[in-house]
Amino acid sequence: MIEAVVFDLDGLLLDSEHIWDEVREQLVGERGGRWHDRAQQDMMGMSAPEWSSYMHDRLGVPEPPEAINDEVVRRLEDRYREHLPLLPGAVEAVERLAGRWPLGLASSSNRPVIELALDLAELADHFQVTVSSEEVAGGKPAPDVYLEAAKRLRVDPGACAAVEDSHNGILSARSAGMCVVAVPNERFPPRPEALRQADRVIDSLDELTVGLVSDACG
Repeated sequence: MIEAVVFDLDGLLLDSEHIWDEVREQLVGERGGRWHDRAQQDMMGMSAPEWSSYMHDRLGVPEPPEAINDEVVRRLEDRYREHLPLLPGAVEAVERLAGRWPLGLASSSNRPVIELALDLAELADHFQVTVSSEEVAGGKPAPDVYLEAAKRLRVDPGACAAVEDSHNGILSARSAGMCVVAVPNERFPPRPEALRQADRVIDSLDELTVGLVSDACG
């Protein structure tokens, strides 16, 4: 029996993965670093300490990771204030499920970015807890961020449904022992081996209903 639902943010509720990439790639270029084709895939799901260290160590940005993190977040927040890239059906899906279960959010975004996005979308009141992977030991695909969300919700992970879009996110939620509903991101689709770990795969957030979650997760 499902007692709570935990959402991802980037790529699921927000069409934002490419914005993170644009901001990071621009900073790498400005600072004389070396962007490469695998950078986006490598950083997807990483926590803020992980990706800022990656940008310093692997992409050659000379500033310390803490300064890299702060500058990326500042630029991303500016983009969100200009236009929040909500995906179709995101608000409605959250509202539907919030009417039935307590909701959590488990995101690789930084805490200030999560709070800004939910405030701009007017969704903050629907989430009882939010967790950033910078607040736990390991980013996705490690299960830490989902386990922490369940802990804060005071619900066993096995009684939670996770809604995810990405390869690492699906693996993270599954490793935490949660039922997983996958809504594959069109820009950065999860690989087949991750999709096979999902309990249900749907094409859009319009399909994410109370009935579907109950049927998929028992």
